[in-house]
Amino acid sequence: MKNQGTTNRPDNTAFDQQRLPAWQPVLSAGIVIPGFLLVGLAFIGIGVALFVTSRSIQVLENDYTGTGSSVHCSECVNPKTTPCTCQLNFSLSALFQGPVFLYYGLSNYFQNVRGYGSLRRPSSSCAPYQYDQNTTIAPCGSVANSMFNDTFTLYQLVNATRKTVPLDGKGIAWWTDYNIKFRNPPEVDGSLAAAFNGTVKPVNWPKPVYDLDPTNPANNGFLNQDFLVWMRTAALPDFWKLYRRITEGEYASGLPAGNYTLEIQYNYPVANFAGRKSVIFSNTSWMGGKNQFLGIAYLVTGSLCVVMSAVMLIVYAKFNSPDEDF
Repeated sequence: MKNQGTTNRPDNTAFDQQRLPAWQPVLSAGIVIPGFLLVGLAFIGIGVALFVTSRSIQVLENDYTGTGSSVHCSECVNPKTTPCTCQLNFSLSALFQGPVFLYYGLSNYFQNVRGYGSLRRPSSSCAPYQYDQNTTIAPCGSVANSMFNDTFTLYQLVNATRKTVPLDGKGIAWWTDYNIKFRNPPEVDGSLAAAFNGTVKPVNWPKPVYDLDPTNPANNGFLNQDFLVWMRTAALPDFWKLYRRITEGEYASGLPAGNYTLEIQYNYPVANFAGRKSVIFSNTSWMGGKNQFLGIAYLVTGSLCVVMSAVMLIVYAKFNSPDEDF
């Protein structure tokens, strides 16, 4: 009869007995100090490139809340003034390089704590926007109910006439949201509206989800681009969300110098939570949008590495033994 201890013994192989060849670096001063110096110089170079590139990105931001220091759209602050249209005039002294992205910005808006759940089958996470008079709300939840609904139309003033600047809203949502995360229910007899029978629109919406974009039937339901952008909740209370791109026709290379008017359909209230609204024009670079923090972070980290290499060299030169190898 075999001994139980012998039976459970691992095989006598290099892998099972941990006899495989191994390499362990010996961290000497001759390796660590130059290593810190090279890493620091590399980080400083990357940081300079990121910082300079970020500073070259153009950003034009205007607050249109209508209260406090903002003078734009003050006539629309009163909630009884609905619907209300206001105008924001601005001038460009030079070409605003394209492609130009139009964002809306919200401040003091803690979107990250608003729970929401199933869009079609209500769950407890949809409360309190789960049912309306015992009828299912679609889409349900606080985030969907509070969807941003200000609209913007941009005009260029040419010889005292207003020329519409085309705004492209195709593909502004994340690919994963449009193709994976969200789905419309199957159409009934070719009708998306029929697929939502037995549901009602969210309480604060002016129109049902299947009629968000009357000009483009493919841009309705849970696959509406503006809805998808809004449903990707922000992590911080101050955020931008993409509204449109300016990439078509004579404006493909950017917005030429001149005078512009942004017509705003002012619908979204922010006064009850001391929020702010803004509209932002920006372009991008190889590193994305304007973000000086990343460049500064690389510069600080690289500088610390260089300083540490100098400190370690001084300590080594002062305290090492004459017989010790470098």
